[in-house]
Amino acid sequence: MPKPFREEHDQFRNTVRQYAEKELAPYADAWEEAELFPNEVFKRAGELGLFAAHYPEEHGGLGGDYWFSVAKAEELPRCRSAGVSMGLLVQGDMATPVISDLGTKEQIEEVLIPALKGEKIMALGVSEPNAGSDVAGIQTTAKKDGDDYVINGAKTYITNGTRCDYVTLLAKTNPEAGAHGCSFFLVPAKTKGFSVARKLKKVGNHASDTAELAFEDMRIPKRYLLGEENQGFMYLMQNFQTERLIACVSACGGLQLAIDQAIEFGRERKAFGKPIIKREYWQHKFVDLQTKLEAAKAFTYAVVEEYNDERYVKKAPLSFETVKRISMAKIFVGELGTEVIDQCMQFHGGAGYIEEYHIARAWRDQRLLRIGGGTTETMRYYVAKLMGL
Repeated sequence: MPKPFREEHDQFRNTVRQYAEKELAPYADAWEEAELFPNEVFKRAGELGLFAAHYPEEHGGLGGDYWFSVAKAEELPRCRSAGVSMGLLVQGDMATPVISDLGTKEQIEEVLIPALKGEKIMALGVSEPNAGSDVAGIQTTAKKDGDDYVINGAKTYITNGTRCDYVTLLAKTNPEAGAHGCSFFLVPAKTKGFSVARKLKKVGNHASDTAELAFEDMRIPKRYLLGEENQGFMYLMQNFQTERLIACVSACGGLQLAIDQAIEFGRERKAFGKPIIKREYWQHKFVDLQTKLEAAKAFTYAVVEEYNDERYVKKAPLSFETVKRISMAKIFVGELGTEVIDQCMQFHGGAGYIEEYHIARAWRDQRLLRIGGGTTETMRYYVAKLMGL
């Protein structure tokens, strides 16, 4: 196990924990019911450095390593709303890394720096109605026309999509080239031809807005091209690793919280004359769950160490070995999440099926981990290829 956290990480962790528990959690129920949290949450998170901590100073960040983002992702589940956590993680860890990696000075000043301050809201536009995990199959096109690109198509399952200021968008610039004909763009949401087709109603993560976006003859200047044309799929494969890894970290934090809350519930709830946590069956069950979670966390930390070394120390693209292990971590944590939350819900009995208990929300929310950022089946496909199978 790496020993990554220094005093400054612990101070940052404490800041995030207090923010989640005192400024977010008291409003979680209301935001879940409203199926939206206020835009001011992004601004406040930006003021506290939640988005900027692990970005370079020249990009408006605080110059920290990736372990700052790990500390943040582990503490955000204390807000008691996975939808809020999702919206904030998309802002700082999914839609913005590719801008830091590829952005020009002008792009960084216009989009990234305000985003890290929470002044601009970001979304990541990759999935489409007919192309989810198979991103090579996207059909949104960006055709060059003089000094502009004209974009047509649709994106779906877009977190922050109903109120974003910019979308980090993947589109086909050379449809005949398949995966090798994709490019990344920065798209201002106020552009003519951009529209929110509809807000999607989800099983869980209710407090985050999720949209289907439409682009109809949307014209953007070529200065909004991110990186090189037709290199978008390569960039995306690197960016996906950040998304998948931070999802594992956040999930481990949420699973630990669920176990802790269940045990506390079991100390208070009595059945047949004594607290249910004193029943040997459940004691052994929680020993097994905690052991598996410790293993998942240890593996995730080991992969984070590799990621941090390659991206922040060596400043190099991720190795195939690290990509493989990130996918393995997502498989393992995703499957474990289903087991842990289901058992914690079972432990609550009838109370676990009542909305006033947090475990009911956690049970709905955790299911996304095996789908979002690439399904578990897709992860196994990638790993099999990287294993030479």
